[in-house]
Amino acid sequence: MQFKDIVGQTAIANRLTEIIDQGRVSHAQMFLGDTASGSLALAIAYAQYLSCTNRQHFDNGGQATDNVALRADSCGQCPSCRKFQQLSHPDLHLYFPNAAIEKMKNASNVSSADYQGEFREFLLKHNQTGSVELWYQHLDIEKKQAIIRDSDANDMVRALSLTSYEGNYKMVVIWMAEKMNGTMANKILKTLEEPNPQTLILLVVENSERMLSTIISRTQVVRVPDRKGAARFVGEDFPQLYVTWMRQLFKLNMYTLSQWVDAMHARTREQQKQFLYFAQDALRQCFLRNNAGLPLNMDFGDEKFNLSFPTMITANNIEKLNDAFDQAIFAVERNAYAKMLFMELSFRISKALKKR
Repeated sequence: MQFKDIVGQTAIANRLTEIIDQGRVSHAQMFLGDTASGSLALAIAYAQYLSCTNRQHFDNGGQATDNVALRADSCGQCPSCRKFQQLSHPDLHLYFPNAAIEKMKNASNVSSADYQGEFREFLLKHNQTGSVELWYQHLDIEKKQAIIRDSDANDMVRALSLTSYEGNYKMVVIWMAEKMNGTMANKILKTLEEPNPQTLILLVVENSERMLSTIISRTQVVRVPDRKGAARFVGEDFPQLYVTWMRQLFKLNMYTLSQWVDAMHARTREQQKQFLYFAQDALRQCFLRNNAGLPLNMDFGDEKFNLSFPTMITANNIEKLNDAFDQAIFAVERNAYAKMLFMELSFRISKALKKR
């Protein structure tokens, strides 16, 4: 991946190449932003530029992708760049959410190593901007809880202990690092505290709230802004699903609410979790609309609801509502029974909304 191929993030690319050119490479960096906006692509382009043996500098400004001239880029032609273009560089180690599939004989020890081929294929197909939902679909693990696990941690420690194949940096890219389990997170923390020489660890994170604060404090954070037109995963029916749910919570008709809960139960865990994130964000935006006069940056597809519902979210209930969603998301990640989870969450939300 070259910086010139990443649309809309040239300003960040220029800062990254300048850091490398000035010899100020931090051993641990966090690329914080949506994958669709280029966070993963930027991390890999950064690693490729660092390893390139014939870096290109544009005195008069190179290719501009967002009205900003590119100051430098990897050459795309040297042996290192050609390996990066296929994601096959021997010093590049990729880790990502994974889960066992039915054909596996030893499912208990599944790791990113088992899916390197599939992951490279997925990244190349989607130009390194595909969502985690698309990755689950690609691997056919939509109904499983994918994480970055103990076996990944052991593999990473082993990889970083070896000598670099090409005499440069040993590079680790962890995509969706917020999905690391406790063992993996602790191994990363220890590695960040006691890094080996010529080691580069790049964490690609979409939700920093789900990362250990001790990990964040030990990384240099690169904030990747949302790119206009970036295709983040939001279910097409999420707005209508949300409106229907909120209206049912005022009536509390158990028959229709049970039907809604059954429909949510039938969805994959990742879809359930993405919907909860969507609903939680909707409440926050409604609160800001009602209490700070900020514009509502989402359309629920129902003009009456757009105008009336934000008034229900006040300083008296936003904290309880936010806590309820945090706990529900936590429960989904730990394979809670969806019917019970969504029914209990519905009662909590209904109670909070009526105490505005």
